[in-house]
Amino acid sequence: MIEVNNVTKKFGDFIALDDLNMHVERGAIYGLVGPNGAGKSTIIRHLCGVYKQDSGSVLIDGQPVYENEALKSRFTCIPDDIFFFTQANTLDMMKFYKEMYPNFDEKLFHKIATCFPALNMKKMVRTLSKGMQKQVAFMLSIAAKPELMILDEPVDGLDPVMRRQIWSLIMADVAENGLTVLVSSHNLRELEDVCDHVGIMNNGKILLERSLDELQTSITKIQVAFDGDMPALPPHIDLLRKISTGRVHTLIVKGAPKAAEQAIAAMNPLIMDVLPLTLEEIFIYELGGENYAVKDIIF
Repeated sequence: MIEVNNVTKKFGDFIALDDLNMHVERGAIYGLVGPNGAGKSTIIRHLCGVYKQDSGSVLIDGQPVYENEALKSRFTCIPDDIFFFTQANTLDMMKFYKEMYPNFDEKLFHKIATCFPALNMKKMVRTLSKGMQKQVAFMLSIAAKPELMILDEPVDGLDPVMRRQIWSLIMADVAENGLTVLVSSHNLRELEDVCDHVGIMNNGKILLERSLDELQTSITKIQVAFDGDMPALPPHIDLLRKISTGRVHTLIVKGAPKAAEQAIAAMNPLIMDVLPLTLEEIFIYELGGENYAVKDIIF
């Protein structure tokens, strides 16, 4: 669905995107994660046709995005800072979206509106709270029935109930209509619940791009305790981090989990426990290899 090939973008001497490659399959929910300044918002603006790349290609469904009006009518974008016309209320914005998106479903729009009973649709959108403005944006975006939805910090400013409500609406659209979703967020715990693919970005590049299942099985957390000092690990164990508290050692190991478990079990520990890593932990350890300054995780 999305193909970004060898894209570079400079602002003066600053390289915002550095030969970036990214691929999002149709029907996927793809989480784009990275530290501040990694280039996430810059590549999103390219995907929305706001920026034109200096080199490389940005394609959606095989077509270049920049100045492609017909293609843009097939996807929606909800940025972190949402723009609405100054004097427009929600119903005015609905009429605008009906003109912009040929598949806009007014009945669906009003059905979705029942999920947000506190929203006054006759009030100017710019006077609403940030959370209510996000609600309006999602109502319009989902009712447009896009093939692709691009989200930048989508549920920032929403309370937990509304966050769950909106993700339920999006997940239903994915299941029923094959919607593709690209979402950039710092809330890694939330992404872990909804995404099936993840791209980790830093310094204008995608460091890795995998399904969430593959990512969670590529790094293993193993807690062990020995009678005495811990023996040296076999040389083939790719140890990312070791944290010791007394006789208990927490090992973060990269590579095939089964091989690591077998090798460490052969060292005859008193106890050994293999623990799942969260997406947040994977993010920190992957960026740790890029000299990203982070604090130790408390286990």
